[in-house]
Amino acid sequence: MGILLNRTSRVIVQGITGKEGSFHAGQMRDYGTRVVGGVTPGKGGTTHEGFPVFSSVAEAVRETGADVSLIFVPPPWAADAICEAASAGVALIVCITEGIPVRDTLLAVGEVHAHGARLIGPNCPGLITPAAAAKVGIMPGSIHKPGTVGVISRSGTLTYEVVHQLTGRGLGQSTCVGIGGDPVIGTTFVDCLGLFEEDPETEAVVLLGEIGGSAEEEAAVFIREHVTKPVFSFIAGRTAPPGKRMGHAGAVISHGQGGWPGKAAALSAVGVTVIENPARMGETVAAWFAARDAAGPAAPAKKTGGRKRGGV
Repeated sequence: MGILLNRTSRVIVQGITGKEGSFHAGQMRDYGTRVVGGVTPGKGGTTHEGFPVFSSVAEAVRETGADVSLIFVPPPWAADAICEAASAGVALIVCITEGIPVRDTLLAVGEVHAHGARLIGPNCPGLITPAAAAKVGIMPGSIHKPGTVGVISRSGTLTYEVVHQLTGRGLGQSTCVGIGGDPVIGTTFVDCLGLFEEDPETEAVVLLGEIGGSAEEEAAVFIREHVTKPVFSFIAGRTAPPGKRMGHAGAVISHGQGGWPGKAAALSAVGVTVIENPARMGETVAAWFAARDAAGPAAPAKKTGGRKRGGV
């Protein structure tokens, strides 16, 4: 049933008494997520909007059995919050905070890995598994529906757009993961592609990338070697001028690298359907499903370098 998040996930919110933490804790609870409490140093033993508040993550984990933490902590302290969650034994850490210094993120990611945990983000919208009625982050639950399309995105806004298009065409999602747009993040396209490949409930994957960095090229290499399911991609920033940051900290073409043509070519070469118009993402994925269903059962295509996926 999707990846990373399920019905048994027990979520705490670090920064729950702040405006954003409080609002989204309530939104997650209303969606069906098991939000079991929150953390604000110095406010342990109180309640906030019906949630028990603890002074530390270790205390919250001990009292609630939480295995997921959502972080709404300001940038100067967000990396410490990530490390605190990891050291307390939280398995899945989701950091929404934008503007964390890269050096701080590097240290936090190392700490997360040392404790065998997983970090989503930072600077991300979180993730949602509709069939489990579970979301962690700021994604609007109303536009999602249970289904078999996995979504991975560097952009929150693009995630909402493609999900809206998919749902409008009757295509639900297994899990949607916003991995974040910073230069350093805890979970990559490659990580999520591997999880979706292993997930029996996911039949196809939508990969939403953008200019800057090498994440899409690395995804292409992984897809060529390890992914048998159809992958569809849109890459934002096609007309962006080199050297100018476009939105996310990682979305910049530098020294001739990280541009749209190279990313599109790398993905296309391994059989990914690259969609150039964002308004056609939903219809393109829907057309593939329609063609597959019309063709009936067939043996899976063998991988041949840039393998065919029966694309449209």
